[in-house]
Amino acid sequence: MEVAVRVVQAACTLCQRVQDALLLPASASGSVHSKLDRSPVTVADWGVQAIVSWLLSDCFQDENISIVAEEDDETLSSSDGAALLESVVAAVNGCLIEAPKYGLRSPEKELKAHDILQAIRRCSSIGGPKGRFWVLDPVDGTLGFVRGDQYAVALALIEDGEVVLGVLGCPNYPMKKEWLNYHQRYYRLMSKVSPPTPGSWHRGCVMYAHRGCGQAWMQPLVHDFGKLDWRNSREVRVSTVSDPLSATFCEPVEKANTSHTFTAGLAHSVGLRKQPLRVYSMVKYAAIARGDVEIFMKFARAGYKEKIWDHAAGVVIIQEAGGVITDAGGRPLDFSRGVFLEGLDRGIIACSGPLLHHRIVGAVDASWNSSTLSHISDACHHITYQSIHIESIH
Repeated sequence: MEVAVRVVQAACTLCQRVQDALLLPASASGSVHSKLDRSPVTVADWGVQAIVSWLLSDCFQDENISIVAEEDDETLSSSDGAALLESVVAAVNGCLIEAPKYGLRSPEKELKAHDILQAIRRCSSIGGPKGRFWVLDPVDGTLGFVRGDQYAVALALIEDGEVVLGVLGCPNYPMKKEWLNYHQRYYRLMSKVSPPTPGSWHRGCVMYAHRGCGQAWMQPLVHDFGKLDWRNSREVRVSTVSDPLSATFCEPVEKANTSHTFTAGLAHSVGLRKQPLRVYSMVKYAAIARGDVEIFMKFARAGYKEKIWDHAAGVVIIQEAGGVITDAGGRPLDFSRGVFLEGLDRGIIACSGPLLHHRIVGAVDASWNSSTLSHISDACHHITYQSIHIESIH
């Protein structure tokens, strides 16, 4: 777990630098690319995957380390990808040279393009029910990333189908809950005018836990704080709120693969009255683990299949912080069947405690077959990424 935390810390530094460059007025429009499913991908996605792959292999002296990850090298290896690959190589080397700051080893010499491609290609495991493998989402919530909003670097370790540890790097999620009232762009503007003193803000944080410890932890980003110091870690716990009237739920910002209408109706039926917190990425799991919100609900549109890298790290952190997470039928999420969460019953429900979880699961059973939901599911088929409504997290 200590190695995983250090690796994610390094990866977050790369992400912060790439995001800051993306948001500059003079940033090239070609900095953001599209995959076949039209979702965005950036230098940070490939850069983080290369860094995590190289560092894990180096730390454990195993070039055959098994990693399930989201990106491949096809675009970078294409005839049109030379300039993009050059940007990735520069970003990776610029970060790895600082590896000792995280307690890790730097390469003896700068990595070349073929080294980067080889590191990315190593992340080709397909998972399964047996053995040990890492699961990585290099930039979870790329839409939030390119918009200057929330995103996460998510790394988990799975053994024989069970998630045994998880690390979530949340570079724009502040250490202090009260800072959530300030929009990220406002902070970025003010920090350029008057840079914050160390310890006053901690723009981002890293959360981590391993199965069976009964604890989850959070520490500030090294990039914000200066140097990794385990004394800066503190325990996080889920909220003690169990009354729906006082509870807050969060849901994805994107409408392309989830139904806000159904979750709103479900929230109302169980007595939730607060406005939902809409957040990009697995930052939603971080918010539950440290008690900022009580409930996360996601009901995907028909045909959408959840991937293990979108959930593995967050699941173990919530559980060890005292929360409950299952599918909508109350069953544990199954990470033993490859890259997808096969057999998922309708959706995913995460709560700060069993009482709220029981009420949400019961409400889903009571309303799932309604004619209203059927119409919602049909409508979700026609929603595309162009129709995504940009919403701030506050």
